[in-house]
Amino acid sequence: MTLKRKNSFVAVFAAVGLVSGLMTGCGSDQEEAAPAASSPSPGQTAQAANVYPLQDSGTLTYWGPVGNSNMTNFFPNVGETPFGKELEARTGVKVKYTHPAAGQQKEQFNLMIASNELPDIVETNWFNGGDYPGGPDKALKDKLILPLNDLIDKHAPNLKKLLEQNKELKKMLQTDSGEIFVFPMIRNPVSQVYTGPMVRKDWLDELGLAVPTTIDEWETMLKAFKEKKGAAAPFSAYSVSTGEMNIGSTFIGAYRTSDGFYLDDNGQVKYGPAQPQFKDALTLFNRWYKDGLIDKDFALTDTKTLTSKIVSGQAGATVNLLSGGLQTYLDAMAGKDPKFNMVGTPYPTLKKGETPFVGQYDFPIVPGRGAAITADAKNPELAVKWLDYAYSTEGSRLFNFGIEGVSYELKNGKPAFTDKITKDPAYSMVQMLSQYVRYNGPFAIDEEFTKAVMKYPQQEEAVKLWSATDAPKHALPPFITPTEDEARELAKIFTAITSYKSEMVLKFIIGKEPLDSFDAYVKQMEQLGLSKVLNIYQGALERYNAR
Repeated sequence: MTLKRKNSFVAVFAAVGLVSGLMTGCGSDQEEAAPAASSPSPGQTAQAANVYPLQDSGTLTYWGPVGNSNMTNFFPNVGETPFGKELEARTGVKVKYTHPAAGQQKEQFNLMIASNELPDIVETNWFNGGDYPGGPDKALKDKLILPLNDLIDKHAPNLKKLLEQNKELKKMLQTDSGEIFVFPMIRNPVSQVYTGPMVRKDWLDELGLAVPTTIDEWETMLKAFKEKKGAAAPFSAYSVSTGEMNIGSTFIGAYRTSDGFYLDDNGQVKYGPAQPQFKDALTLFNRWYKDGLIDKDFALTDTKTLTSKIVSGQAGATVNLLSGGLQTYLDAMAGKDPKFNMVGTPYPTLKKGETPFVGQYDFPIVPGRGAAITADAKNPELAVKWLDYAYSTEGSRLFNFGIEGVSYELKNGKPAFTDKITKDPAYSMVQMLSQYVRYNGPFAIDEEFTKAVMKYPQQEEAVKLWSATDAPKHALPPFITPTEDEARELAKIFTAITSYKSEMVLKFIIGKEPLDSFDAYVKQMEQLGLSKVLNIYQGALERYNAR
């Protein structure tokens, strides 16, 4: 890495966090059927497939997270796992992996960038609002990472085919000037929704109540949980670092707004916490808090504490992940209480039969898991060929299901996990599988994998309910690209606005700040520069739409 690039990074280091939280109610836990391949245009020659193992084999260096913390129960490094060894055997490429310590990825990324050496491949969030100040445009301009258009065209036939078949994917992966900068993690439609509201169905049945679909029905249910089931915290949720409940826009969406930036019905960028109807949502939360329907300790509740409250009967409703929440609760009580039943519920609305305005929804491309090839790569062509294996039919099977005869078998033409994975006496299926697949990283998640890891029918039904929203219409793409000047402007004001919002929302809910102060709160956000942020995002959105 040249001294010029190092100094350029240091100079813009303050411009961090530009577009964090763009999407409506998004998170990650496991976290489109493509049309027929397009034919080459006149004068274009169809690209030959890479033959694996590659003849031009060698060694690559790779920096990125382990992908799933469960893997570290067995191996400290991806290269040592059965998956890593199988990938090396199939591609003929040895890869030396470096994994940042859990919780220290951003700090160790910064140290790596500021050093004089970079690995061949770096997997992190290269998009705007991610780990590199100024986003992909700045990283390309600083000659930190390579533009991939020509490399993909010549050496990555599998990814090239996917991008030709789905222009929206390509649109998400490029800058406004058309430069592709990462090999992506691609979600299938089933895996784009994985978070939502859930309740104790056995309690509902006992109380003669239906699964709630409106705010009024939720309030009736929570009162019944408190008064008739003795729940100390009828609704609980784990908190984020600011003390806010981690519920996204679950109830806020009923008021046709969001907990963050979103698109209104006319395609205009709005900031939900500054909209008049956000006051109605705060009024609801404040009332529920005063009436003891919301966990009084929500600001101090972590995921472990939330699980304890759910399985012990202190709480009967929450908002959480498909596997890390719903499956965890069902697993925990499977051998203890046969009546225990947790189910997903629709995102609530004000009127029965309405389509929820928003809900948790992720775009097909996962911003935080893109693999870029650095300018220091000694053999970028080899790196491209190796990365492209993940998007091949054979590679996809390895990345999603592992090794045939070990982690899966084919039954009626479809992969099914073996007893080795599903019936280990000491480890769960998710834990066992972490040795044989890549849960996160640059590859496409197979829809059959997503369905296979759902252990309970309640999970499948929850995904259907949580997907029945207008979130795709109102989600602001996290792939928009502010200019370098805009990025500097955002860096000055974005953190101040979001920090102030978090502080005030907490005060409004617990009553430390009267709701009569809402207008003054909105005025303060305007003084902090909210209009500038909205104008920058609107311009960036229009450029994105024109790609």
